[in-house]
Amino acid sequence: MQRMDQIERMVRHPIVGVMGSHTNAHAERSERLGEWLARQGYHLLTGGGDGVMRAVTRAFVKVPGRLGLALAVIPTDAGNSRWTPLAGYPNPWVEVPIYTHLDRGGPVGDEPTSRNHLNVLTSTVVVLLPGGLGTISEARLALRYERPCVAFLRTDEELPGIPDNIPVESQFSRVADFVTRYAKITMTKPFPP
Repeated sequence: MQRMDQIERMVRHPIVGVMGSHTNAHAERSERLGEWLARQGYHLLTGGGDGVMRAVTRAFVKVPGRLGLALAVIPTDAGNSRWTPLAGYPNPWVEVPIYTHLDRGGPVGDEPTSRNHLNVLTSTVVVLLPGGLGTISEARLALRYERPCVAFLRTDEELPGIPDNIPVESQFSRVADFVTRYAKITMTKPFPP
């Protein structure tokens, strides 16, 4: 019975999706965010690749005694009949890889065959770090699916094309406040229309 209580508590933790560059780690921000999310008892969700995804996940899993898990939605190589993950996915820090048949991202990240939909829909709250076209598509999807979303950027120039109605915060404390406020929304009910 005690184990079931532990599992139930773990499952009900909010899921914070962190989206950002697959080439640049933006280590200072990614690591600080990953450590903080772990200490709050949240689950972490990323796209499971390199860059921001690797840095935030590595920092997250290194926190001793954390309750949350490091989840990742993994893209596949559609040209391969076995639907194997793209090279470099998942990064070694991902604890729960979610393998999909979805291969689209980047500039076509809004298309129905993009895993970006799963990244956003699974998240209780979304945090954007500097990135490219894939991160911008996740920003648009967060608005479409009405997921609370904040950008952790020095300026909006770090994420060209970010929608105007997504708040941009350069101070970590303001990002943490945003996540804390919206992480209280449980995923047991759909978000309000």
